[in-house]
Amino acid sequence: MLLLLALVWGSSFILIKKALVVFSPGEVGAFRIVTAALVLLPLGIPKVKQLNKRQLGYLLSIGFLGSFIPAFLFAIAQTQLSSSLAGVINALTPLMVGLIGALLFNVKISKRNGIGLVIALLGVCLLVLAGNSGEIDVFSGFNLYGLLIVLASICYGFNVNVIKYKIKEIQPTTITAISLMMVLPIAAIYLFGFTQFSFKLVYVEGAYQAAAYITFLGTIGTAAALVLFNSIVKLVTPVFASSVTYIIPLVAIFWGVLDGEALFPFHYLGIFAVVIGVWIGNRKAKPAE
Repeated sequence: MLLLLALVWGSSFILIKKALVVFSPGEVGAFRIVTAALVLLPLGIPKVKQLNKRQLGYLLSIGFLGSFIPAFLFAIAQTQLSSSLAGVINALTPLMVGLIGALLFNVKISKRNGIGLVIALLGVCLLVLAGNSGEIDVFSGFNLYGLLIVLASICYGFNVNVIKYKIKEIQPTTITAISLMMVLPIAAIYLFGFTQFSFKLVYVEGAYQAAAYITFLGTIGTAAALVLFNSIVKLVTPVFASSVTYIIPLVAIFWGVLDGEALFPFHYLGIFAVVIGVWIGNRKAKPAE
């Protein structure tokens, strides 16, 4: 189950890349949310009446920070960043969970966590400076699009802490279904009212194939993958479940290289720093007493 999840999540970056051949980043992000939300809609609707306003408020924030905003950030970033590097930078997520927890949720962060975060961030800086060319150029080679992936990981970090410390009484599947349902109208209105998605689907060559990539990304890579991950957490220890973090970049790199993406020495150095930093820092933080 863990390997299957890593394969699905690690493949999401190449699917975004393929979809961007036809659709704009906004269209990719919005359609991803629409498909994911529609899949889980039957599970979310019956549960809404069981929740209070406080819980619904948190679920709305989860919908935006855990799904809506990252979907757009990843799509925008990958217009100027290879899918393999996007997958590596995304590995910062568990460290951001610890950092946001320490800053906003009264969670202790250990020295090991801090060291790991610094090493991983240095690796990200190296990847951002190298860009897709692989050459370090502080003045012209700085790829700001890599920072969008970092911002997405910060959103995920906030999202996980809200789930863990604010609405832990709600079942994970319910959280996912209702949070997606709450941002569905915004994504749908934007997609069909303010983009050329429908026009491209009918008149642009390759649009159906690109839409199929996004449909798979939304239904399997977002909706089903979250359910699978929640199942894994119940079956094994959190430490074992979090090891998916190390496999996802490998899958992303595999698909990227297979698709012709080039990796250069500075890329490998940055990838090594990110993986080592995450490995050092990915330790469970303890709530402060």
